[in-house]
Amino acid sequence: MSKTMIRRKLIEPRSSEADNDTRDGGVQSVDRALSILETLAEDDEGYRLSDLAVRTGLSASTVHRLLATLEGRRFVQFDRTQSKWHVGSRAFTVGASFARRRNFSTQAIPYLRKLRDLTRETANLAVVDDEFIIVLTRMESREIMRSLTLVGGRVPMVTSGVGKAVLATYSDEDVGAVIRHHGMPRLTEKSIVRPSDLFKELETIRRQGFALDDEEACMGLRCVAAVVYNDRADPLAAISVSGMTSRMTDQRLPEIGQIVRDVAAELTAALGGVNPVPH
Repeated sequence: MSKTMIRRKLIEPRSSEADNDTRDGGVQSVDRALSILETLAEDDEGYRLSDLAVRTGLSASTVHRLLATLEGRRFVQFDRTQSKWHVGSRAFTVGASFARRRNFSTQAIPYLRKLRDLTRETANLAVVDDEFIIVLTRMESREIMRSLTLVGGRVPMVTSGVGKAVLATYSDEDVGAVIRHHGMPRLTEKSIVRPSDLFKELETIRRQGFALDDEEACMGLRCVAAVVYNDRADPLAAISVSGMTSRMTDQRLPEIGQIVRDVAAELTAALGGVNPVPH
């Protein structure tokens, strides 16, 4: 018997029904703990134990046991004054590594600030992750009424300005694959839910160089977005401005679209990317 075969036998775990049960239980506990973390991330106000149990579909005793473990690792924290649970500092530290891996976030800050100042609206930097849009960072508007976009928030590509801006760089076949995988959810009465309508809009986006979310993800909110490209002229990220429809009027949209498109091109150049030849 070769040394390699002997080593494999020494390190290979023995399988038994008890081991399988333990492993399955461990996986289930991890899944439940992550479900609790995801639920806590939905609302900055936090949740009471009973509310978490209802929202996750778990028993209160199970939720309490998992919270105690997560609290010990600082993934959650308990506010005794309000008797509510919140996401903890360790969860932020772990999650922040996602943004650090996209090391262009820091370089994008001056351009987001410029975008915010030119439009007076909240500026966002986002990327695609598993065919969803995730906001990496933002520069908040100074207006009293402003966008409630959350850093780390996930939205379907077809219902967001950033998502449609990126989809416009895809082939029709790839766009079809995204639709098949995730569907076309109706988040508001203005959401695009027919593939033919989406393909028509993508053609418009390709011609004008920016995308519009016209209250498709949230009523009363508009978003204008454009793509930031890498050195192969592939989409690296996208930037956008989002604000209330009362300020982002039909009259202002062409101007805002040009600003977003121009700043995206500037950020592309600053990151060493290549803007594709316009259609």
